[in-house]
Amino acid sequence: MQRVKDQQHSRSTKPATIHASAQSGDLPAVQRRLRDQPSLINDRNPVMANTPLHVAAGHNRVEVVKFLLNFSGPETVELEAKNMYGETALHMAAKNGCNEAAGLLLSHGAFTEAKANNGMTPLHLSVWHSLRAEDSSTVVTLLEHNADCSAKDNEGMTPLNHLSQGSGNEKLQALLKSYLEQQRKVRAIEACSGTKAKMDELEKELSNLVGLHELKLQLRKWAKGMLLDERRRALGLRVGTRRPPHMAFLGNPGTGKTMVARILGKLLFMVGILPTDKVTEVQRTDLVGEFVGHTGPKTRRVIKEAEGGILFVDEAYRLIPMQKSDDKDYGLEALEEIMSVMDNGKVVVIFAGYSEPMKRVISSNEGFCRRVTKFFTFDDFTTEDLANILHLKMNNQTEGSLLYGFKLHPLCTVKAMATLIETETTKKQRKEMNGGMVDPLLVNAREYLDLRLSFDCMDTDELLTITLEDLQGGIRLLSQ
Repeated sequence: MQRVKDQQHSRSTKPATIHASAQSGDLPAVQRRLRDQPSLINDRNPVMANTPLHVAAGHNRVEVVKFLLNFSGPETVELEAKNMYGETALHMAAKNGCNEAAGLLLSHGAFTEAKANNGMTPLHLSVWHSLRAEDSSTVVTLLEHNADCSAKDNEGMTPLNHLSQGSGNEKLQALLKSYLEQQRKVRAIEACSGTKAKMDELEKELSNLVGLHELKLQLRKWAKGMLLDERRRALGLRVGTRRPPHMAFLGNPGTGKTMVARILGKLLFMVGILPTDKVTEVQRTDLVGEFVGHTGPKTRRVIKEAEGGILFVDEAYRLIPMQKSDDKDYGLEALEEIMSVMDNGKVVVIFAGYSEPMKRVISSNEGFCRRVTKFFTFDDFTTEDLANILHLKMNNQTEGSLLYGFKLHPLCTVKAMATLIETETTKKQRKEMNGGMVDPLLVNAREYLDLRLSFDCMDTDELLTITLEDLQGGIRLLSQ
């Protein structure tokens, strides 16, 4: 009998768990437990997986909350730890109307937009508490810390939606509506400044493109429309999501088709239409298999890789045979695979190639023109265009490039360069190479400079200056 009494006494005098001490507000007991076993700072209780901070915040034990937040042992408190319902300590304080504890948590950086498993934020839960207890102090505290009034739970409900279903607290409804309107205005201002920055970024990219005036105009129109939609949504307006059109780029090699595709990728990512700015560049060999049954899986893998960005199919006309054959060409199969995913919105497809052969692609599939709605012609560059491209390249050399550190002689004006290109190249050569001639021309010019200089040259300016003579030598090497 005495042994039973001793065991009962032992159980009754057993120290309370840190969670029990946090719940009762027994700060000395919490301090002792953490001094003896610092790892208990984030210990989970067996039922709800609450930490001591959850428990203290949910019972408004302010001194315990303060101690836990400032604890500086070998482990520190996990401010955003979640219990079995996905709730943080701020959720616990909010749903129980523990305003002082909520204020402490917020002052230490607690995330106001943390979502529980049901998608509710602390503001959702504080509104529910205010309906039951007619105490909206925690709602006010959260709003003062910019809690999002437009946040939606898993059922698509905002805090205000929940309140409107309640007993009709007009004062709290007015408060939430007031903050919602303020937040919309702030977002609109932020969106406005962000819109200008994005347009400036686009203009910077377009400034590196020579010619292509019609396409630049179209890019600006798309950008403006999509950025205005961004501002509309920031104001809380509901507008349909634009789906970027699939396109065909028609023109000779070197006219800037790939460069424009990369700029377009940046634009669509910048305004949130595409989740990435990647451009996956492919040709027939990347899509078409050698045997029956190989092309479909191969093309689908490429499409999967391109999802979220742009699939740029260069020399797309090579997918369509020049002459009809009794045997089905595998290129047609690849094209059909691409066409089958163009309506799902997961990838933007750009078909590129020579203008005349591309007519085969356009006429090969009755759904092509329904899906590909924008056609852009990339004209051959004039000699003045080529001279401008040369100047742009020289003025934008990166540290890793072969011509980094070099400059053009003042006599190498755009007009002088245009005349030189006109004189030293043929029309056929310019048509076949277009902008593709500029890089090898400059590399040749640097080699000509090296050949022209002697080892006795000590003039640092001369060592780094490419002259008209060097460029002329570079063009002649190109022609050879």
